[in-house]
Amino acid sequence: MNKTILITGASSGFGEAGAKRFAEPGVTQILVARSIDKLTELEKRIKSKCKVIIAQVDVTDSESVKGFFEEYQKQIEKVDVLINSAGLALGLALANETDIDDWENMVDTNVKGLMRMTRNVLPYMVKRNSGHIINIGSIAGSWPYPGGNVYGATKSFVQQFSRGLRADLLGKNIHVTYIEPGMSKTNFSVVRFKGDSKRANEVYEKTRPILPEDIAEILYWIASLPSHININSMEVMPICQAWGALPVDRNMD
Repeated sequence: MNKTILITGASSGFGEAGAKRFAEPGVTQILVARSIDKLTELEKRIKSKCKVIIAQVDVTDSESVKGFFEEYQKQIEKVDVLINSAGLALGLALANETDIDDWENMVDTNVKGLMRMTRNVLPYMVKRNSGHIINIGSIAGSWPYPGGNVYGATKSFVQQFSRGLRADLLGKNIHVTYIEPGMSKTNFSVVRFKGDSKRANEVYEKTRPILPEDIAEILYWIASLPSHININSMEVMPICQAWGALPVDRNMD
């Protein structure tokens, strides 16, 4: 693979695993996240395998994103693959009980952050008539659950936004893929439960969830396909997970 790959949220989870999987000769990786310390550690682990550029970027901050694209414009012009991995869920409270700051944080990260990164990279891909945007969403964008409210809504946005990009880019050699992971064991639940590791671990008890490395393999495969192939979307669940019956309130008179 001889490509330049930009990964957001590269300091942990799917983004970090993707960076490790794409680390091979001929690849240039531009890795961004809020934690420069974690990025520095990741760089040390993979810089012997590929060229690595790291940058501290907060995708929820328009000035942070703007500064990044201004500083690294020459490198951004060459990006072949943008992997929008930055995202989070906060809380599982019902809509009438939730902290609205959590809602706004999820929208700022999962929606606005993804839009900012995509809008800044896309013109260069269009100019070169080449590129691939891979957006990591969630099955929560298709299948709601109690407490998922705004998190699921942000992932529905990512799904529809990805479809809209494909429609806009018809006739251009630019690929767009939306990946919908199901139950995945990353730092996702720790973040969702605001550092409560015990509660986070309970989510995965007696299961065999998706691991970051599993999604990394999918990312690599998708980015390696022949140029005439586009994977529009891919829903991925562990074998221990499936759809459930629709709930029914049986307390009605």
